[in-house]
Amino acid sequence: MLIPLTCRAVPSFARQLNMQCIACHTEYPLLNEFGRQFKLGGYTLGTGQDAIPLALMLQPSFTHTQAPQAGGAAPGFNDNNNPALTQASIFYAGRLFGPYAGKLFGESEAELANKFGLFLQVTYDGVGKAWTWDNTEFRYADTKTIGGKNVTYGLYLNNNPTLQDPWNSTPAWGYPFTSSHLAPTPAGSPLIANSVSQQVAGAGAYAMIANSLYVDLAGYRTLDQHTQRALGINPDGETQITGLAPYWRIAVVRPVGPGIWEAGAFGLAADTYPGRDQSAGKDRIVDIGLDSQYQESFKQSDVTVMFSWINEHQDWKASQTLGNTSNATDRLWTLKATVSYLFDKTYGLTGQYFMKDGDADPLLYSGSANGSPRSDGFVLQANYLPFNKDGGPKFWSRSNVKLSVQYTFYNRFDGAKANYDGAGANARDNNTLYLEAWIVF
Repeated sequence: MLIPLTCRAVPSFARQLNMQCIACHTEYPLLNEFGRQFKLGGYTLGTGQDAIPLALMLQPSFTHTQAPQAGGAAPGFNDNNNPALTQASIFYAGRLFGPYAGKLFGESEAELANKFGLFLQVTYDGVGKAWTWDNTEFRYADTKTIGGKNVTYGLYLNNNPTLQDPWNSTPAWGYPFTSSHLAPTPAGSPLIANSVSQQVAGAGAYAMIANSLYVDLAGYRTLDQHTQRALGINPDGETQITGLAPYWRIAVVRPVGPGIWEAGAFGLAADTYPGRDQSAGKDRIVDIGLDSQYQESFKQSDVTVMFSWINEHQDWKASQTLGNTSNATDRLWTLKATVSYLFDKTYGLTGQYFMKDGDADPLLYSGSANGSPRSDGFVLQANYLPFNKDGGPKFWSRSNVKLSVQYTFYNRFDGAKANYDGAGANARDNNTLYLEAWIVF
């Protein structure tokens, strides 16, 4: 059981809508078309049960790596075969004022108040033994008819670039949705790919035009150290975004046969202080991503195909001066191709091929076998959702459980190949078996 950085499948949404989880998801947290519309609407649709929009989540798990990790997988854990309750989360998710807007403000004002929604996650990290704020977003959303076209638009505040995105092909909600924090992971990650999550605050605006064109503009900046510490985040050594880092997103949506196809682009450009050190000036990091998602439901089956590619240009004016990088500039890029299949809303299979590569930089990737960030492999996962159709037992209204077996297989890991002769670093020493129960109620 290991903690994911992200979760958005919460029973408080199901209770607000008075629907089962499958109204918005195939297998949570993967959204279907109705789920995307619910998110675009600011989490406010529905009147549902007369209850405060609270939900809880537990993720017990077990991690086994092909080779033991000397010194232990983390402080207080064994070098292999580690059970853990790595994450417990509390959510306030749905309409900002729950079902009480009319009582608080009167019926006429309630119409406006019910256009504000909130997704707030507070998490106990069982590996780090600390409480932190997790993915958090505040929204205002409404719909208008402009030029004969229906437009859903909104404003938001959040703490993770791409958190607001309605597709699962961008980083914040991308697959794997959960993975072990007690297993080695490749070095190097684009800034936009959860590298600054919970460290930043951003504000933006979005619009979905005629359910065919989505546009989103925002700006992000790193929170000050005192605020981060108060929220449970340790800012020591983090990459600090200075000024306002613009984020942009555009996507087109088209029906293709019986399914829905999305293709888009997104990006983030930031001036940064490496390790919050301002003595040598600023670095410049520019991320540009392309993504696509196709989803189709037929008979008893749901199929989702996702693709994501991110290219990052890194200008190390400050980092090279500080001795953090060997090169003045570097390039890093990542690719993910994922297929998810769910049968009878109960039995799921997901497979992903991933690759990460870029310029060799011995100082930047000091733990790499040859200074290279090259890593690639597969993530295979089988899921069983016993309550997905019926919403859990009667005493556990709208609750759900996902039991998963996940295996991550590496062809390369931080430049190291998969060697069978035992010579040098072996990428497959990092292969990981991960068992998890994802329990939401």
